[in-house]
Amino acid sequence: MRLLVVTAVAGERDAAVRGLRGARDVQEHLLPGGRSAASVQGAGVVADVLAAGVGPGAAAAGTAAALAHAPYDIVICAGIAGGFAPAARVGSVVVADAIIAADLGSESPDGFIPVADLGFGTSRHLPPAALSRAVADALGAGYGTVLTLSTMTGTAGRAAELAARHPSVLAEAMEGFGVAEAAAAHRLPVLEIRAISNPVGPRDRASWRIGDALTALTDAFGKLTPALEQEAAP
Repeated sequence: MRLLVVTAVAGERDAAVRGLRGARDVQEHLLPGGRSAASVQGAGVVADVLAAGVGPGAAAAGTAAALAHAPYDIVICAGIAGGFAPAARVGSVVVADAIIAADLGSESPDGFIPVADLGFGTSRHLPPAALSRAVADALGAGYGTVLTLSTMTGTAGRAAELAARHPSVLAEAMEGFGVAEAAAAHRLPVLEIRAISNPVGPRDRASWRIGDALTALTDAFGKLTPALEQEAAP
């Protein structure tokens, strides 16, 4: 099985690499476009772990470049995220059952209109239900919607609006939808795995627990490969 794991920044990439079984066999190589990836060789699994940059555009471009470089079986977007309390506490891990571009559409006097309702494509990708549920169970993770936003939430009002619009939301981040778009173009399944570093709401940088979230991400990736191997087994 060959995995492409896409993160935003190097710290997230390194946390995922530390957790992957067989991380002692790590090699750095360049992908098309000059992006660096860490290739992890494990028992029955090869994972290329890429820091593609922040935001859906960079994530889509980096993922597409990597998918042109080698054949993969599954694409995983991973990293830290803001969590919607009380469903996703700081230091916990969540797995997406839906990846939604929450700000892709139009404002209107009656509220937000998703791009699909405007007739211009989709703002939603659905990971394989059985696989994503099994991974969430194996990781001891929450299971629900993960939003992709180009502008992170910084007020209680915005957090409440998003929660009302997406009742099963657990987390928000900036890359998942871009990764999912590239994966869908290559007809590959996608997962999104996030470790919660801060609550969604009023911006309070001093309260973020990035180190705890990265540790949780490493722990999650330590459990990921066995879960994927079990699901792939006949």
